Parts: sequence; C-alpha cells; structure tokens
Amino acid sequence: MIEFKKLLVATVAASAAVIFVAGLSISDTRSAEGKQCCDDASVKYAQDLWAILVKRDLVGPDMEADTPYKGQAPHGAILETIDTTVTVGSNFLGFGGHKSEVILKRNYGGDGVSIDAVSKDRAKFLKAITVMFKREKGYDPENNDWFWVKYKPDGSLHTNPKGMKLAGRVMKGKDKGCIACHAAVKEKDYRFGKQN
Repeated sequence: MIEFKKLLVATVAASAAVIFVAGLSISDTRSAEGKQCCDDASVKYAQDLWAILVKRDLVGPDMEADTPYKGQAPHGAILETIDTTVTVGSNFLGFGGHKSEVILKRNYGGDGVSIDAVSKDRAKFLKAITVMFKREKGYDPENNDWFWVKYKPDGSLHTNPKGMKLAGRVMKGKDKGCIACHAAVKEKDYRFGKQN
C-alpha cells in the first residue's frame, strides 16, 4: 500500500509538472506572438540559431567559404549567400526542434574590399551576417513566418539606433527594415537572388 501511495504521489507530481511546463510554453508563445521584434524570446532564439550555425560551420572562425559576389546596400559591397536547412531547439541527442530553411548572407565591407580581397581574408572584411530562418507555421503568417536577425561577426546582435537588438520580426509594419525591403519580393517568399 505504501508503494502504491508513493507511485500515486509521483504520478500526480509528474503530471502537474508537465501541465505547468506546457502552460509556460503556451504563455511564452502567446506573449512572443504579440511582440513585433527584438524581445527577450527573439534574442534567445537568435542565440540558439547562432549556436547551430557555428556547429554547422556556416559562421564563426571555421566557417566554410562560399562564392563571393558584388552586393548592394543595405548589406555589403561584397556578399556570400548560403541557403540550407538547420534544426533549432533540438535536445542534446539531436531530437526535436524545428527543422527548416535558413538563408544566411555574409556582408563584407571596408577599405580595400573586393571579391579577391574577401576570398583571401574573409575575417578582415566581414561586417555582419544577416539571416532569415523559416519559423514554424503561424509565427508571423503576414510575412511568411520568417525570423530575421542581424549578427555581428562574433555572434552578438546588431542594434538599431534606438538600441533594439535586431532579432525576430524586425521592423514589422514599418516603412524601412528587413521585412519592408524584402516585401518587394513577397511573391518569391521574400527572397532576393544573388545579384551576380
């Protein structure tokens, strides 16, 4: 009888914990949906995304080279664009998480920047890494569920003039910014091609 009571108490406690955690997840999602950008949840998601990009050698000191090409504002004079798939939020065994497309643009600039110079010394000219990651359905349906982020070469986040970290639904509903610019190609799922 004592073993049965212990089992019952353990089952009730585990069930309560699951309900509590599920409730937190739902309330976190709801509060994140109401934010336009740059909230703590978006910053955390951007950090998790960066960790995966480093692990895949898409950013960081061991990043794989791609073919640089001439860019334009607001990105860099020279760019590299990589379109691949990554999983964000999986556990330590690699299970779970959200697997989706990521479009990563390395933005190069500075004195002496050229395709040849970037090919020889990427780290010297790398100014930013701008990323679009396709979030789960319903994240931002008006803008095809893209998550936008602008990283510095070290993985920290760029900020706008008001000090807001650029991660999430960046400048949603505004006349300028990531979403407004890419809305010009909304029929192409907000994607600009390489301008070679």
